[in-house]
Order: sequence, then C-alpha cells, then structure tokens
Amino acid sequence: MNERGITGAPIVVLGGGPAGMASALSLHTAGHPVIILERYPEARPAGNILNLWPPPIKALRAMGVDTTELGAPCHTTFRSASGHVRADIRIPERVREEFGGGFIGMLRPDLYERMLAALPEGMLRTNQEVVEIDDTGDHGVRLALRDGETLQAPVLVGADGIDSLVRRRLWGPSEKRDHRLHIIGGYTFEPVPTAEVGEAVLTHDRRVQGSYTSIRRGDQEGFQWWVLEAWDPRREPPTDLHAHALALAQRFGGALEALVRATPADHLQRWPIRDRTPLKRWSKGRVTLAGDAAHATSPYAAYGAGMSICDGYFLGQALAGVDLADRSAVEAALVRYETPRIPHTTAQVQQAYILGRAFHHAPRVVRPVRDFVLDHTPILQKQVGEKSPGEIIAQLDEMGAGIVSPAAP
Repeated sequence: MNERGITGAPIVVLGGGPAGMASALSLHTAGHPVIILERYPEARPAGNILNLWPPPIKALRAMGVDTTELGAPCHTTFRSASGHVRADIRIPERVREEFGGGFIGMLRPDLYERMLAALPEGMLRTNQEVVEIDDTGDHGVRLALRDGETLQAPVLVGADGIDSLVRRRLWGPSEKRDHRLHIIGGYTFEPVPTAEVGEAVLTHDRRVQGSYTSIRRGDQEGFQWWVLEAWDPRREPPTDLHAHALALAQRFGGALEALVRATPADHLQRWPIRDRTPLKRWSKGRVTLAGDAAHATSPYAAYGAGMSICDGYFLGQALAGVDLADRSAVEAALVRYETPRIPHTTAQVQQAYILGRAFHHAPRVVRPVRDFVLDHTPILQKQVGEKSPGEIIAQLDEMGAGIVSPAAP
C-alpha cells in the first residue's frame, strides 16, 4: 500500500446474502479486489422460496454465476379466488427465450449454492463481525472487527440486511415499518396433478393471498407455495404452521390445498413482513448500501432478491475502471450507482406496501367494491399485467451489454 494505505487494498462488502455476493462478484468482474465479511459461520439463506425476473438472471450471468436450469420458467397471472384472471403478465417471447422464462420459480438455497460456487477462493470470510466504521476520506474506510483486527478499505458496501450497521452509521436509526402481515411458505416435490405446471398463480379472496409457482431442482420438478394474511405483530405466531397454512389454503381449495397437504413440515417457514421507509440517498463518501440495507421490501414486490442482485450489477458497472485511491472519483461513481437505483427500488418498495394494505387492510365494507373493480375493470391488468413487462424490458436495456460495457446514457 502507498501512504494513503488503500492502493491495492480490497473493497469490503459487509454481508454474505444475495446483495453481498452479487456486489462482490460484480466488483470482481469489474477488475477490483474484493472481500465479503459475513458475521455468521456460513452464508445462509434467510428463507426457503424465491422467484426471479429476467434482469437478475442477466446480472447473475454477467457475474459468472451458472444459471442453467436454476429454476422453473413460469407464466404469471393474478386471479380471484374463483379463478377469474385479473392480470396476465405477458413477457415478450424473445425475452423468455433469452433468459429461460419470464418468471423463474426456485428455492433460495439453490441460488445461494450457485452464487457461492462462483465466488473466488478466499473472497468470503465468515465469523467476521464489524463493530466500528470510520470513513477517513483519502485514507479509506477503517473497519474495526470484534476480534480486534482492523481493515482499511477503499470502498465499503453495506449489504448487511434490514438491520444494517452500515445504514445506521451513514444515516442514523430508523424505525422498521411493520406491514402487519405474515407469510407462510413451503415447497414440495410430491406429484400434485391439479397444480398447473409452468405457472405462477397468485390468487386472493377477500382477505388472504394464496399462491403457488412451479420450481425445479436438478431433475426434480415441484412447486412452492405461500399464504399471506394480516397478522397483528403483538400476537404469538401460530403454534402449528402446517395446520394454520392448510386452513388458509382451504379457502381456495384445489391445487393450493393439495400442495400444502403434500408439503413436509420441515419444508415450511414463516416470516413477518417489515421494511424501512426508503432512503433518498444510499452513499456518503466511500460508503454505500445494497440490497435490504437500502430497500427492504415486502414479497408483494416479488422482487427483493432480484433488486439486490441488480444492485450488485450496477455497482460493479459504476466502479469499473475507477481509480479507488481517488476519493472524488469513487464518490462520483457511487452517485452514478445510486442515481438510477433509488427511484426504481423506492417505487417497488412503496408499491408492495400499498398492495399489501389494499388487499389485507381495507375496511370490510370496502372489500366487495375493491373486488368488483378488480374483476370488472382492466385496472390490475394495466398496473401489473402491462406495466411490469415494460419495466422489465426497460431494466434490461438500462443494464447494457455487461458490467464493463454499460448502455449508452
């Protein structure tokens, strides 16, 4: 290192989730040395089920992640409990062909396995808990670890989740926004003849969402499912998740009920839905945010992990070719990174929050009117069925040819 102490030093990414691994892989692809500091003994998935749209698939490929048969390609519809299609998401055929489908159903551990396999040896360091962060400007970011070690990094990426230490150090504390919802999700590889293969079926009755999606693991074909309802966070969780999920699935019957019945108890998981109000800025000096640290979101966006992966892609693209010893160049690159990401992710977070309220917290007398509008007008088709494909295509175009070959401004 030179007198500045950071020439040749690796960028530090804090957190080994999808955002952290994607950021590290993208920065590595851009030509920078990088390490991931993970506080736990291993990088482990926080959940069991997952869906990805084409932009994160494109990002993963650019980072060197093997996406071959990563999941099952699906066609997505939003339906009423009676099966009436309220919105049909029609992804252009050329996009489906290029990226293996429009909506990819998979298991979260399978994504982790592929991303971990792509990490160069030594990039991921586990049992590394950062306790202090100090951006010293020209001398980089000083990190103090709980074990007494100190590191000096030219850039720090806070990909450390909804309870991010980095976010708190940059912008101070902020309250979690409780959506007063919870979700129970599971998966099965048992044959369920009534379930529609190659479909992502999202259904609602007056107060519950019940949905399922095809998945693939190797040569196994199966389904993941989830049920989502309003839940007072002061209440204790259900003591029997399987029985509770089954009772909700019985509101819809058919394939969903059969899928829940076929799911082993150890393939279920519950999580309450919370986020934080989106930030107006992510970066300060040599430090920035990615993933849930920047934009924790409800599964109503169906896009949390996907946005996190794309954060990493755009971060690597912004820092490609940048002299990390040049403080002003680094700061300018981080502004280039966050400028398009903040409006995009904020819109997704807020839309997910609003949809959750509309479907699960509307007053009882309003629900029949809401459902009549959804069943007899094209409002959901326009807002979801047509808007989502347009946003996906715009995102693919914005990504350009690759991490070191961005699209023209």
